[in-house]
Amino acid sequence: MRYRIGDNPEQLGPAIDQGSFLAIAVLSFFIGIGFCFAGIRSKHYWMAIWGSGLSISSIIYIIYVLTIL
Repeated sequence: MRYRIGDNPEQLGPAIDQGSFLAIAVLSFFIGIGFCFAGIRSKHYWMAIWGSGLSISSIIYIIYVLTIL
């Protein structure tokens, strides 16, 4: 693989901080709640199950991060 002149492959780009992951988890929580309501309302129960799983996993991650920090 060739690199451009001046690029150092040992130096990584900027890392994603914990705040970005927390924002994604909050957004996922709200999307999961929306999936639950939409799935129950349209009687697509797979969507409600998927949304509840997304909401539960997001809230667990949010609680985990807030207890560590």
